Formats: sequence, structure tokens, C-alpha cells
Amino acid sequence: MARHIHIEQDRETALREAVDVLSSGHPVAIPTETVYGLAADATNPAAVARIYETKGRPQFNPLICHMASIAMAEDYAIFDSISRKLAEAFWPGPLTLILPLKPGSTIHALATAGLDTVGIRIPKGFASDLIATFGKPLAAPSANSSGKISSTSAAHVEADLGEKVSLILDGGSAPVGVESTIVKVNGDGTVRLLRPGGLVADDIEQVIGLKLIRSEKASAAIEAPGMLASHYAPGASVRLNAVSVEKGEALIRFGGERVAGEENAAIVLNLSATSDLAEAATNLFDHLKTADASGAVSIAIAPIPATGLGEAINDRLARAAAPRP
Repeated sequence: MARHIHIEQDRETALREAVDVLSSGHPVAIPTETVYGLAADATNPAAVARIYETKGRPQFNPLICHMASIAMAEDYAIFDSISRKLAEAFWPGPLTLILPLKPGSTIHALATAGLDTVGIRIPKGFASDLIATFGKPLAAPSANSSGKISSTSAAHVEADLGEKVSLILDGGSAPVGVESTIVKVNGDGTVRLLRPGGLVADDIEQVIGLKLIRSEKASAAIEAPGMLASHYAPGASVRLNAVSVEKGEALIRFGGERVAGEENAAIVLNLSATSDLAEAATNLFDHLKTADASGAVSIAIAPIPATGLGEAINDRLARAAAPRP
């Protein structure tokens, strides 16, 4: 069972123990003003993979990265003038901004789903203090099993994930009770509402003096949590469930078994030699990019189990192999 610490009773212990768990690369359930989050070091690929593992049956959607201040956010992302106005008006608070990643940002690709943008939020209260103490951004989706109702209390988290997390910080009931509102400023200066949430659209529109654009149908592009994923398309074609390799193909393996003809491959990469799906998820984006950069015209992907994180890996690979416009 998870250890519980009541923040109001022992704030310093809560901070110290949470930092210890986060530093070890494991997630901590934390209260925010929106819902409870399952937080882990956004710069540590193993830690981010454990978020997906703990939630169960995940999809490769980008995770919101939580910061302690606008100054911290500027270390990882680039602000346009409208986004900065929104940040100054509503942070800390239930607003997530989709921003371009800053060159050299150390947020791992597993947290951003391989995109060149990142969702950033500054939470209120204890969560912000924890991030400032830890010194790095925390990727933190809602602290519940995938497909279940979001947790708004420590008791909810315990009932759902108590056997899977080592530490739950109890900050009482989440005052907002719904996830953050997500917006993105387009290059032409228009602003899109990607997900309604705890900050009402009218308040956003009043600050920016613009009407938010709402999509009439679901977008094919993955830009934020809750949106449909698009295929991840390298320049090379992708061939799934490969049991042999053609000459000049790049090969991405999984596990210790050799693939027939792999001596003919342009490059051989292994998502996990020990068949660890969490390690495979961590390596997926980097290996696809490395295979693509090899100059191979096709990337052969060996079969990967569809259980646990394998479901997410196979989902992402299926989109990589999908027909292109």
C-alpha cells in the first residue's frame, strides 16, 4: 500500500519524501487545484515511462509538464506575446499553454510524444512548491487508471492506484475538480481552445481580446491530452511485425531473438534487449529517428507484444506505418 502524508500536518516531510521519490525516477501522486496528478521527472525517460505503466493501457499522448514559475517555463519553451499575456494573467492556475520547445530543452520526447511543442502549466499551492524544491518540471497526467474518472482526493487515488504508487500526498479535495483548460496560439495570432477545463473561455477571451477558435470536429493532429493521435511518420516507410529483413532496411528489434536476415540491415536497433516494455517505450522515438537518419528506405519493426505498454507502442507504430497523404 502507498504511504500517505497529509500536507497540512507535515508539509516539510511531504516535500522531502516526495523529492526523494521523484529523484529515484518514480512517480508521486500529488494534489493540484484541478485534479490529483501522477507526477514524475519530465526530463527522465524512465520516470516518464513509469507514469504510463502506472496508469495502465496508455496511449502515446503528450503529457502536461508542470513548472514552478514563468522563469522556469522559459528555460524549456518559447513564449509569444499572447501566450505570455495569458501566463501572466492566469498562472498559477488551471490553464495549460501549448508552446514550442526551446532548442536544447531537456524535457524528454516521451513526455511530449515526440512533438516540437510542450504543454505547460503552473499549478497553485503545494504542487508549485514541490516543483521549485525539486528543481525540474514534473510531467503529471491525472492520477487514475486510464479510462477511469479523474481523482479529486487522496482517497480516490488510493482506491485506484494504491497498489502501484509508493507515495500519495494528501492535500484534501481538489478545489477545481476538472482538468485544466488547454489553448494554443497559432502562427497567425489566432487562439485555439484544444480542451475546455477549469478556466472558462470567456475569461481567456476577455484578457486577449479575441474569440477562441473551437474545432467543429476532432483534429487528426496530436497537440494536447484528450486529442486524437496522428501517425508518427518518418521519411522512410515502416513495415510492422517483420520476421525477416530485406537488404538495406533498418531494423528495430525487441528482445533477444535475432531476426532472419538482420545481417543485411543498414542498421540494427533494439528497443529493449531484455523485453522490457517500459524501456521499449522510452527508446521508441529515439530509435525511429535514428533508423530514419540511417538513410534506409524502409524500417522493419519486429513484433512487439500488445500487452501493457506494448499496446501504446503498437498503436504509435501503426500510425507510423499508416498510408500518407
